[in-house]
Amino acid sequence: MAGWPARRQGAILRHMVDEPETFPPGQPLTGGLDDLRAFCAVVELGTLTAAARLLGETKGGISRRVQRLETHLGARLLARTPRAVTPTEEGGRFYQSTRDALALLDDAAETARQTRQGLHGLIRLTAPVDFATQVLPPLLVRFQQRYPQVRLDLTGQDAPLDLTAHRLDLALRVSLGPLADLSYPGLLLGTVRLRLYAAPAYLDTRGKPLSPEDVTAQALILAGPLRAVARLTLIGADGSHTIPVRPSILASDFTSALRFAEAGGGVVPLPQPIAADAVAAGRLLPVLPDWHLGDARLYALTQDGRDGPARVRALVAFLKEALALETG
Repeated sequence: MAGWPARRQGAILRHMVDEPETFPPGQPLTGGLDDLRAFCAVVELGTLTAAARLLGETKGGISRRVQRLETHLGARLLARTPRAVTPTEEGGRFYQSTRDALALLDDAAETARQTRQGLHGLIRLTAPVDFATQVLPPLLVRFQQRYPQVRLDLTGQDAPLDLTAHRLDLALRVSLGPLADLSYPGLLLGTVRLRLYAAPAYLDTRGKPLSPEDVTAQALILAGPLRAVARLTLIGADGSHTIPVRPSILASDFTSALRFAEAGGGVVPLPQPIAADAVAAGRLLPVLPDWHLGDARLYALTQDGRDGPARVRALVAFLKEALALETG
């Protein structure tokens, strides 16, 4: 737009990105980018008919778009003859600048599409503190090794965070029943079985429970959603058995309860993935291994579900496969 008044250059560029403004003389340009693309097509192809065919419009529609531009700019952009259409001097200068600007916009749009479809970019996710500290780190490292161009930002938070308000791509939620918050698309990743555990030294001192009734005589550690329960229901092959509980220790989260149990504080109900490392290392032993306390459900919530970025969909699929959560 060299040679054009500075005010008019700024006004044209603002309108090209749909920032409304009133331009004297004439009416504001309402067609926006479509009018600019139609003008460029006419200049490049030399006729209104060819431009209309390319853009899937009528010849009259293309003509009206160009006329709207000319009225908006207060300048004649095209010289029309029965056989051809050529740009005027002003039209030629306007075409050069408009063509370059449209190319930049197209490049930006393609970059955005590739980012959405490709396995690269940043994933912001949140999970309960227990999962964020005990379960997810090794899984997320494996995921990033598979997709090294994906970056991760993990927030451990037990209170549910709104995905939009906190600019999150993915939220993992654990629920003892159906998930109450379904304001975002959710996928059930699997179930997490709750079992009883205790430290070997504690069991050597207090003795191993042999039946659900024996648990009532043990020191109990309860955490998270189990803190408020007055009874625990144990499920076995032959049915269920409910026992009253009077916990010796209450903890805000399962990770803290696990530490209490490792220190010999008592018997603790824990989700299997939380207890897995401690059991593998021998710091905890299963108590009443033929009994369990039911299943908690693990959900993945995203903003766009199946229409979300490929990197987010890939992480959800990876977690579903990698967790291999058992129901029995």
